[in-house]
Amino acid sequence: MDESSVRSTVYLDSDLHRALRLKAASVHRSMSDIVNEALRAALREDEADLAAFTGRAGETSITYEALLKQLRADGTL
Repeated sequence: MDESSVRSTVYLDSDLHRALRLKAASVHRSMSDIVNEALRAALREDEADLAAFTGRAGETSITYEALLKQLRADGTL
């Protein structure tokens, strides 16, 4: 652990804890390393989703019903 690490208590489902412990042992990494990597990946995905939403903010919205009607009209459905 480096100086920037913070100790935190996280409650995991017992089956997830067991799977994490086994994965850590099999890849010779700490459980903390694996959890940190997974959290970073999840946060990067959220960041990408938010960027996509921001990029499409100016688009005209359409209801689901209107979309179905349009798809039927052009023969897609």
